[in-house]
Amino acid sequence: MGRTVRVGEPYPLGASCRDGGVNFALFSENAEQVFLCLFDDEGVHEVERIPLCEQTDQVWHCFVPDEQPGRLYGYRVHGPYRPEDGHRFNANKLLIDPYAKCLYGDLVWDDALFGYRVGADSADLSFDKRDSAPFVPKARVIGSGTFDWQGDTALRVPWHDTVIYELHVKGFSEQHPAVPPELRGSYAALASQPVVDYLKALGITAVELMPVHALVDDRYLCERGQRNYWGYNSIAFFAPEQRYSAFGQITEFKQMVRTLHHAGIEVILDVVYNHTAEGSRLGPTLSFRGIDNAAYYRLVTNDRRYYFDYTGTGNSLNLVHPHVLQLIMDSLRYWVTEMHVDGFRFDLAATLARELHEVDRLSSFFDVIHQDPVLSQVKLIAEPWDLGEGGYQVGNFPVGWTEWNGRYRDAVRSYWNGGDDVVGEFAYRLTGSSDLYESGGRRPYASINFISAHDGFTLQDLVSYNHKHNEANGEENRDGSDDNRSWNCGEEGASKRPRVNACRNRQKRNLLATLLLSQGVPMLLGGDEFGRTQNGNNNAYAQDNPISWHDWSLAKKNRAQLDYVRRLIALRKGHPTFRRRRFLQGRKLHGSGAKDIVWLSRDGVEMDEQQWREPGHRFAMYLSGDGLDERDTDGGRLFDDHFLLILNAEVQAVNFRLPDFPRGCWVTEIDTAAGWQPPRSLRYPQGARCRVPGRSLKVLRMPRQAAKPQSN
Repeated sequence: MGRTVRVGEPYPLGASCRDGGVNFALFSENAEQVFLCLFDDEGVHEVERIPLCEQTDQVWHCFVPDEQPGRLYGYRVHGPYRPEDGHRFNANKLLIDPYAKCLYGDLVWDDALFGYRVGADSADLSFDKRDSAPFVPKARVIGSGTFDWQGDTALRVPWHDTVIYELHVKGFSEQHPAVPPELRGSYAALASQPVVDYLKALGITAVELMPVHALVDDRYLCERGQRNYWGYNSIAFFAPEQRYSAFGQITEFKQMVRTLHHAGIEVILDVVYNHTAEGSRLGPTLSFRGIDNAAYYRLVTNDRRYYFDYTGTGNSLNLVHPHVLQLIMDSLRYWVTEMHVDGFRFDLAATLARELHEVDRLSSFFDVIHQDPVLSQVKLIAEPWDLGEGGYQVGNFPVGWTEWNGRYRDAVRSYWNGGDDVVGEFAYRLTGSSDLYESGGRRPYASINFISAHDGFTLQDLVSYNHKHNEANGEENRDGSDDNRSWNCGEEGASKRPRVNACRNRQKRNLLATLLLSQGVPMLLGGDEFGRTQNGNNNAYAQDNPISWHDWSLAKKNRAQLDYVRRLIALRKGHPTFRRRRFLQGRKLHGSGAKDIVWLSRDGVEMDEQQWREPGHRFAMYLSGDGLDERDTDGGRLFDDHFLLILNAEVQAVNFRLPDFPRGCWVTEIDTAAGWQPPRSLRYPQGARCRVPGRSLKVLRMPRQAAKPQSN
């Protein structure tokens, strides 16, 4: 086009509007030449190709005058194509800018997307010359216009006061009858009044959104007529996924965050920085592979054709490289500073901590986050495992991090199913998992407690199926975990038998009460509050259909269950006893002869070591409200009512003798054997007998003002 292109600046990376034009900057350590490709408004025709002739510290850059926000673009990068040395440059492939903040157009699967000739005898050692531009989404230049945040600031809900609700943006609202049809399945739907009212009434303090970074549907799924519904297949770490947008990706996302914040609800993003959608060496060349494969990916040392795969997806990002680490940190800061999100849940976070091969608690990734003045102040949640050797790292992340506690999930499921030798393990999980977190200087809220999550059975399916039923996935039921620790209560799948359904409902009440009254941070899977089912599918990653979507008719049908969950959350939020900031010690409290926690046998006396070793699934936990060893916001000592949790996972009823302390009368708060409705306010004096039916839980409360503490 003949215009004069200036040198530009190497920072910031990506496309930046300024001074009457746009600055473009792209990192590539091993490239020999980089071209910026500008497209028409439809992303069909390449209208200009501009060489980036300047390189500063491995960043290629230029400034294009007279360019405007909205321009579609991509890159072509020249360099060696030597897969055996880790280099896979192919300038015939149009590449997505890793710093793109918005993508336009869908990926269309075609053999031209691959850097090698698909089907060639030499596989990835061959070279494909077809142009991939017609099939690749284009990056869009985003202006520096301001968004009216209306005074929005970070909520900073303390960890110990947090209740998390995991949801999928589309699945949550796709069938919501009160959301306008044109908004269903979108960011805007989560900001709609019916949704906000529902979340506020439920009592949660944070939504954890399954991945919303721009993603790719795997080719094999598209060929089966499916989609990557869960979204753990990112290709652009700055761009909101466009399939969840009703009217404008960035503005719509910001409006969602602003609206939820105004309702007192934080937004946590599930982020996937451990791998990309480019897959293994036989995957497509969409972005990172063609920009600088040897820099962006972890390659096998003695044969750099291959990738280290700690994720089960074919590749692992190379966070040892400073520019790759910079990409992740820049992405995280962008979502906090520009999009106002409150925190992140890191998928397969153990991969991010691998310096060489082993998981390293002192890795560069942790160091950079801890010293960052922005990221060190937001909520950080690790999925503390990956698929590589030594990848199971529950309890091993550093201070400042919380973790999805898989041991909590397993212990609670096993206890209520009558599993062997789990009482001691269960007691640790119920009280915040001090065995995992205390020695490292962490608090009970380091444990993100969950019974169910997107990966696995829903709560309803956990009590309805003994085995997974993933036939709809098209993999002959081979996919998904076989270690579900579930129990169908006597019949596989949906049942019309009253006795079976009564058992299932009781088990759900047990599990929900345990989750929401345990020390630590509870995470509720979206829909578990009203009995959402996936019909036994425990790996619905490709089910973008009613199998995964919330069936809101169940919220009406199971209103009593929904109200029960609301009561439990309100009970938790109303009593600091259930959300302590420090671990229970079993020691006497200041100014009181009572211990902060006492484990009681069925006889109402403190359990000894022998009783912990005996088989059985019944015991009680006394929690004193006489000074919680904590301070309120004014610096005074916190006090609360006293609570007694009596748990009986055995089949037969047990008569528990209530303890002789403190002096006063116990009132029934929760009785899972009594149905979904609030129990009758039965009162028990100290030392009385309390009948607890099989497979049930009672929560008794003694108002502190009615009790007279005494030594036990």
